[in-house]
Amino acid sequence: MTYAPERADTLPHMPAWVTAARPETPEDVAFRSGAALMVLDQLASDPRYGVPVKLLANRLALSAATATSKLEGRLAREADIRDAFHLAPPGEARGPDGDLLAFWRDSVRLRAEGSGEINDRVGADFAGEVGVWIDAGLERARTHGPLAGCVAVLCAVLDADDRAERVACLLSDVVLARALNWKTVLPVSARRLTKAMLRDLTADGQGLELAVQVRILESIEETIGLARDLARRGEALRTVAPKLRAKGSDAAVNLFLTEDAVAPASMLSPRVRGTSIPMTNRAARRFCDRLVELGVARELTGRPTFRLYGIAP
Repeated sequence: MTYAPERADTLPHMPAWVTAARPETPEDVAFRSGAALMVLDQLASDPRYGVPVKLLANRLALSAATATSKLEGRLAREADIRDAFHLAPPGEARGPDGDLLAFWRDSVRLRAEGSGEINDRVGADFAGEVGVWIDAGLERARTHGPLAGCVAVLCAVLDADDRAERVACLLSDVVLARALNWKTVLPVSARRLTKAMLRDLTADGQGLELAVQVRILESIEETIGLARDLARRGEALRTVAPKLRAKGSDAAVNLFLTEDAVAPASMLSPRVRGTSIPMTNRAARRFCDRLVELGVARELTGRPTFRLYGIAP
């Protein structure tokens, strides 16, 4: 069961009386984050709401890659990061921007409770400390709330290496997922953080801990809006799917409900990714253009060639 467009307003959301004032005290943040995490948990965990969770996770991965590019001093644009990953020929180097998105896309496929996979993601330099850092973050989350646990693990990693921003943000997301018993890691920590904020956090954590919690809370609330938006967009795509008569259209629609960017030449042709269903390059382009005509997809690059398509706003 999924939500029909006319019932979209019944999707879980943050009440206005909760979001009316900016959280300024630890108690404010604890209350508001509890409400936000409850809503996000409902959207991400209950299939009745129709949120395409894999698409949500991949969209968050792109946002996290863009944010950590800034934290690491490269300042790559979202479009450049997306292109570097999706348009690199198979077997060829993606470059630092594409590798950064690959890091986050691989991270959302981690099992939140699995330690071995997480160690592999963070690398040998940190593998011996990861378990200790996560346990400390979870203990802090139990006593002071999930966002306090996120900040604790951020501090621990950056105290060890102040250039390990992506690892710090990933482990913050892992602590959040474990604290809430999520099976999927959702990258929300990095989105609104700044290099100056993280530097000051490690220099004087007492003054900045609340500010960092507020930034993560804002990211969680933005993620609620994104999840609701993707539920509506996904339902619109499912509604027009019966009008698509191309061979392999059902599998191609499912790909659009999973991937934030679809390259017709490599992801739909010569076979729809993840299937054995054949589709010619011409048919793939026509299929994507048909989705655009129906208003459920859009072309993302503005280029006449090397195009990428995604679910429409």
